[in-house]
Amino acid sequence: MRQAPVRPKTLVRLAGLAVGTAMLPSFASEGGGHDDPSASIALALALILVLAKLGGDVASRFKQPAVLGELLVGVVLGNLSLVVEAVSGTPFTYFAALGANTHIDMLARLGVIILLFEVGLESTVGQMMKVGLSALLVATLGVVTPFAAGWLVSMWLLPTHSVYVHVFIGATLTATSVGITARVLQDLGKSQLTESRIVLGAAVIDDVMGLVILAVVTGIIGAANEGTTLALSDIAFTLFKAVGFLVGSLVVGRWLSPRMFHVASLLKARMVLLAFGLGFCFLLAWLANFIGLAPIVGAFAAGLILEDVHYQDIKDRDQHTLEELIHPISYFLVPIFFVLMGMRTDLKAFAAPGVLSLAGVLVVVAIVGKLVAGLGALGPGLDRLSIGIGMVPRGEVGLIFASIGAGLMVKGEKVVDASVFSAVVVMVIVTTMVTPPFLKWSLARGEKRRARAS
Repeated sequence: MRQAPVRPKTLVRLAGLAVGTAMLPSFASEGGGHDDPSASIALALALILVLAKLGGDVASRFKQPAVLGELLVGVVLGNLSLVVEAVSGTPFTYFAALGANTHIDMLARLGVIILLFEVGLESTVGQMMKVGLSALLVATLGVVTPFAAGWLVSMWLLPTHSVYVHVFIGATLTATSVGITARVLQDLGKSQLTESRIVLGAAVIDDVMGLVILAVVTGIIGAANEGTTLALSDIAFTLFKAVGFLVGSLVVGRWLSPRMFHVASLLKARMVLLAFGLGFCFLLAWLANFIGLAPIVGAFAAGLILEDVHYQDIKDRDQHTLEELIHPISYFLVPIFFVLMGMRTDLKAFAAPGVLSLAGVLVVVAIVGKLVAGLGALGPGLDRLSIGIGMVPRGEVGLIFASIGAGLMVKGEKVVDASVFSAVVVMVIVTTMVTPPFLKWSLARGEKRRARAS
């Protein structure tokens, strides 16, 4: 059914509602001694979820991923105080308090875990092994090139920052959004092209490599906070720990998963598949954190392990796959993460010297680094430009890396401060926006070239 267009008057009313809501009391104000503390969280969730869907709808109407609309809604809300204060002269702190609220932050963190679990469920170990040497080479170039370029650019533009900032910016540029690329290819009806299979396979391998880099970087920062001297052996041990966890969890998990779900199939309770699947996800997320890795590493590994064939009996009974059961939870928690990340983007930070230039250079490096990755595709007649463009969007994965960096501290100072975080968010927005139209153009160009050749 065709959607009715959003009328300008309706948008004005919605904007007025958002501004009016912004004048609500902050989280710091309890209002009365009898108030239930969950009431303020309920109001915040109502605002975040509804506005996130409105933002996603607007983005979809402009042929952009919904995640981009959710992120931009957060940017607007987080910086609405600048507009309201300039117009009315009255300061308010509602959205500032909302962005710093620990309960909302915890829900956002759970949203990230669910998101990476969902991404893992969309792929299997077998699929990753079948994509071939081309996907591996594309992924390797797509990680090494932007990582090295990001590090060098950060050293050039941020000479007073620590080496940890340079490393983390490089790590953030390695990410590729599997979800955004897959959605664009699906919308264009090009998912079955050889180039598309290479891009999707490389994007999955790219994410695994990025998560390993993230694990190494966070491990190095953890060692620095303990005051130990960083040695090559420390980096090697952290790398071994990250790879060992991924490989070990996949091997043990593939043995354990069928047996776990066999036990689950004996239970008569409802939603057993969802409970055991989430339990497995959270267990591996905790285990990853326990050994010093990011919880999202465990969540991603859990998604890769749990395949439909492992729980066929329960699926036949419940008429739903685990991925289908996860979707409603994802629709609830994941937008909270994106809106919150947008809220934490301080537009005032762009007034600081060098921030705009950093954002611009990061955008260029992010795009060029992934275009170079397309050169790794092997085989005659492949459209390497389309492969490179398909690797460009950073999307949710880039934001996850940036948010983790914003939460890390070295000797009392944030690894990723407000200005660097804002520049990274701009890079994520631009790479996400430019991919759909340019990929559509590039694929059409490739088809015309093949038609002329035949």
